[in-house]
Amino acid sequence: MLLQLEDYMLPCLNKQLFGIDCLGCGIQRALSLIFQGEFIAAFKMYPAIYTLLLLAFVVGINFFYKVKYAQKIISILAVINIIIIVTSYVIKMNQLI
Repeated sequence: MLLQLEDYMLPCLNKQLFGIDCLGCGIQRALSLIFQGEFIAAFKMYPAIYTLLLLAFVVGINFFYKVKYAQKIISILAVINIIIIVTSYVIKMNQLI
C-alpha cells in the first residue's frame, strides 16, 4: 500500500467538533499541492498560501541576516495575510449558506 502525504495531515478540530471550517482549513492540502506542482490548485485551495510562504521566507531571512526594514515588511505582509485569510473565509462561508 502506497502512503500519500495526505495520510499524515492533522485533522481540523474545529471541523470535527462543530462541522464548519476554520480560518486555517486547507493550508496543509495547499502545501501538499505545491509539493506536487499544482500551483493554481494550491491557490484555489487556500488563497493566502503564497503570501504566507513569502512571510515565512522574510522571517527566516531576518532570523539569520538582519534586514534593515524587516519589521515593517513583516508587519505589512502579516496585515495582507490577515486580510486575504478573513476575506477568503467569509467568501467560503457565504457559499455554504
